[in-house]
Amino acid sequence: MSTRAPVALACGEYDRTEALRTGVIVPEGAELTYIALPPEEIFYRMLRHKEFDAAELSLSSYVMNLSRTGDFIAIPVFPSRTFRHNGIYVNAGAGIREPADLAGRLVGTPEYQMTAAVWIRGTLAERHNLPVAAPRYRTGGLHQPGRVEKLPLPDHLGVGIEPIGPGQTLADMLLDGEIDALYSARMPLPFAQADPRITRLFPDPRQVEEKYFADTGIFPIMHVVALRRDVYDARPWLARSLYKAFEESRALALRRIGETNALRYSLPWLYEEVERTRSVMGADFWPYGVAANDTTLRTLLRYSHEQGLTEELFTPERIFAPETLDAYRV
Repeated sequence: MSTRAPVALACGEYDRTEALRTGVIVPEGAELTYIALPPEEIFYRMLRHKEFDAAELSLSSYVMNLSRTGDFIAIPVFPSRTFRHNGIYVNAGAGIREPADLAGRLVGTPEYQMTAAVWIRGTLAERHNLPVAAPRYRTGGLHQPGRVEKLPLPDHLGVGIEPIGPGQTLADMLLDGEIDALYSARMPLPFAQADPRITRLFPDPRQVEEKYFADTGIFPIMHVVALRRDVYDARPWLARSLYKAFEESRALALRRIGETNALRYSLPWLYEEVERTRSVMGADFWPYGVAANDTTLRTLLRYSHEQGLTEELFTPERIFAPETLDAYRV
């Protein structure tokens, strides 16, 4: 009979978590069941129903919950990070050429609270002179009707937000010109299929994103890993155990990513991409932990507060299990 604590973890399938999913790396003292699901499903099931012992969570929604009921406690593991300039799409006929043109326009986003949208709104306000309240927002499913906010939004956000109709999708509305632009984590299917009616706001987003990183040092964090509060309270040692295991899995993936003897991923020039990324962002371009991500975390927490999603302006140390903020030394 196993003496390990059973832990059901819901998380996406990533190279940086593969060793946990396959059992190559085992968290100390835990019997891990890795449940691989799409992020949107994980977030909904964890935030609405608390189905898992631990789960990947939207950083924005996690902080919103922490400011209200505190049902979860996070560890400084970031399975999803993405630059978001590439996630701003516009209707090609709407006459939108620069961020300022979005003022007064209808902008769709699957959820106002989603971390990608928080980053986009904050970045456009701070670096491109588009106040958060300048556009009007429409929320709903990107490709399927009926998507709603995972957590209720505060009553007074100071912006115009309305849900789209029960049979509508944002992708179709952008195609038809019913909305002018879209802030989206997922690429809309018509754009992926090269429909000329949809373009990106920034025609060369990588150039803009690399400059953004050079100017700020920020590689935006999208998701954290969080334990259910009752699970953590019963076994607080799990926070450090899981953190160490995720860190080992991440380090293993980054060591392997540039191997050239047999390509690990189906990209012919992967080696060149790895070399370019390291030259722009440094060798450790996907760090975990609070200290290495202090600026990034403080920026997102400030955006969340400025946009009215949290009443409290959190500090990075406030949102993570204290056991993960330091480590013993020999």
